[in-house]
Amino acid sequence: MPKKDCILNLPGYSIKRVRGENPVYIEVSYRWVVRCIHCGNKKLRKKDSFIRRIRHESIGLRRSYLCIKAHKYYCPACNRYFNQRFPGIGKHQRATESLRKQVFHYHSKGVSQKDLARDLKLGKSTVERWYHYGYELRYKKIATRSCPRILGLDEHSFNRKVGYATTFCDLAKHKIFDVVEGRSAKDLEGYLKTLEGRDKVLVVCIDLSSSYRLLIRRYFPNAKIVADRFHVIRLLNQMSLQTYQQIDPQIKYQRGLLAALRTNEANLTIKRLNKRASYLKQ
Repeated sequence: MPKKDCILNLPGYSIKRVRGENPVYIEVSYRWVVRCIHCGNKKLRKKDSFIRRIRHESIGLRRSYLCIKAHKYYCPACNRYFNQRFPGIGKHQRATESLRKQVFHYHSKGVSQKDLARDLKLGKSTVERWYHYGYELRYKKIATRSCPRILGLDEHSFNRKVGYATTFCDLAKHKIFDVVEGRSAKDLEGYLKTLEGRDKVLVVCIDLSSSYRLLIRRYFPNAKIVADRFHVIRLLNQMSLQTYQQIDPQIKYQRGLLAALRTNEANLTIKRLNKRASYLKQ
């Protein structure tokens, strides 16, 4: 793709001419091979031509239009007629997918319908319709993604009204995969059934509770269950504190000394090293 054509953000198009200031009219041509939309045949006959004017994403603060010459074709292989289709432009649409994504992006960032409609010369209903369209595409992308191979599960309590929620994490990429309301088997079974690629999950990391183990064995048959390091270390700290209190009941009031006893010797300051040494001599 030539450098000047990169500004279109649409592959397969070449800029022929640019005119106007606001809006900017960009005359483009389609350079890829046209195929029959019914059978995929490349040997086509041109029967007619017409100019399509398509709304495109803004260039800075200026609105832009694509002016492209389209053809009506006849396919001798399947004996059918059709109008030329273009990538990045939906059927019967007068705006590119790039402009729809732009509206969805700015509306998600908090720009109101009124401001978007005024700046882009659109109707409020059009802005709302495009936003719902973008949201549906985003939801389908999330709903059909494959389950991560290294999965982490943990429960969180927000408040009494909301209750508990279960967080699914992609531990290989250090990202949140999804958040599901509830923590019981009844709450999670419906979601787990819809996950794709469950048989490819290798490791599931959970806390020391046994509430998730039955669900994991049922829905992730090939996964190995491992304990979360955070919960293991927290349990070790709790057991260590109980042991300290059995030996010295007054140690729970000395937080600095407890920190010195739990910390690795290589990470202690001289002050805490001396404090720990004096306590152990007693």
